[in-house]
Amino acid sequence: MLCEETIYGQRSWVMESNSVRMAITQIGTHLAPVTFYRDEEVPVQPYHISPWQEEACEFSKDASEAILRGDFFCLPFGHAEPNLGVCSHGRTAGMPWSFVGTESRAGLHGLWVRMENALHTATVMRQFFLRDGENVVYDRTSITGLEGVFTLGHHAVLRTPQQSKTLLISTSKQILGMTFPGPFAITASGERQLLAIAAEFDTLASVPSICGNMTTVDCSAYPIRNGFSDLLQIAVEAEHGQPAWTVAVNTQEEYLWFSLRDPALLPSTIIWIENCGRRNPPWNGRTSSLGLEDVCSYFDRGSEVARLPNIFSQRGIKTAQEFLPDETFHLSYIQGVLRLPRDFGRVRNMQCDSGGALFTDVNGITVRADVETGFVFGEQLSNRPG
Repeated sequence: MLCEETIYGQRSWVMESNSVRMAITQIGTHLAPVTFYRDEEVPVQPYHISPWQEEACEFSKDASEAILRGDFFCLPFGHAEPNLGVCSHGRTAGMPWSFVGTESRAGLHGLWVRMENALHTATVMRQFFLRDGENVVYDRTSITGLEGVFTLGHHAVLRTPQQSKTLLISTSKQILGMTFPGPFAITASGERQLLAIAAEFDTLASVPSICGNMTTVDCSAYPIRNGFSDLLQIAVEAEHGQPAWTVAVNTQEEYLWFSLRDPALLPSTIIWIENCGRRNPPWNGRTSSLGLEDVCSYFDRGSEVARLPNIFSQRGIKTAQEFLPDETFHLSYIQGVLRLPRDFGRVRNMQCDSGGALFTDVNGITVRADVETGFVFGEQLSNRPG
C-alpha cells in the first residue's frame, strides 16, 4: 500500500506492511516517522524528528537540517562543499526526489524513487522494501554516472529516552575510535562540548573529556550531560561473511534498534551526541537526539578532507569511495527493531543465521530478529513465505 501525506510539515510517501508503516519525505528522502510493530497495542517509533518542522526557519533551500528526521542518505557525506554546488550532506539529503514506482506482491512491498544530477551527472536510485511479518526496513541505493572519490553514508538519528543512560550503544568490534579532530561546539553560539579533541579511545565506555575534573566520559549510554554537543567516530572490524552492526538498546521502552551494512562499503560509525547543546536558532537548546551514522567518511569534514591522509586512512580504513563512470555502485542497508525481554541489557555480539540475526547481551541472553541479512551483500529479497 502506498499513499502521500503531509507529515510534520513535509510531503511524504507512505508505505505499509502488516508490521511496519514508514514515511519518506519527498525532499531529501528522510525516513521517518517509522512505526514498527504497528499491529500491536504499543508500537515502536525509534526515530527523532526535529522540533522546528512546522515553524518558520531560515535554512537554505537544500539544507538537510530543514527536514532533519530519521535516517537519510548522504552523497557526499559531511560539510557543505561549494565547489561541488552542494549543501551539507549533499543534494540527496536536501533536494526533491522523483517517484518512480511501487509494487506489492506476496508479502513483499517496494517503493522506488530517483534523483537526476544528484552529484555532478550522477543519477541516484533508492529502493525501499518491507516484508510482512518483519519489523525491518530494507534500503538499496544505486549510483550511476559518477566519477571521482567522495564520502557517503547513512545518517540515522534516534530519539533519546527521558531517563538518563537508558539507551545503550554497541557496535561490531572496534579497531579505532577517535573524538572530533578539532573544536566541535560553536562557542560563539553558546555551545559546549564534553569530549577532548582528537583523542583516541579503546572503548565507548571511556572516552577522554575536557569537562572539569572528568577525565573520561561513558559514551555508551544516553542521554548524558545536558547542554553539550559532540562527535566521535568508530571504525569496526570486518568479519568474513557477517554484516557490520550498530545497535541501540532502549531499556526504558524495552526494544532494540539495529542497523546492518557491508563493512567494506561503510567501515565506520559516527556518533553525533546532541543533548540540548546547540543554542542557535532553530535548535534553541531543545533538541535531544543521537546520531548513529554508518559512513565511509572522515568525521563530517566532507570529500576534500577525506581524500587527504588522515589517522583512519593511514591505518587502512577507507574514508572515501571511488566511483567509476561506467559502473553502477550499489549500497544496501538494513534497519529494524526488536522487542526485548525485561532483563535484556547491552548487546555484546551479533551473528547471522539463515533468515535471521541473533543478538546476545552481556548476560548471555539471546534474541532473534527475522531479517534477510544477505541483502546487505547484494542478495535479492525473496517474497515473504505464507
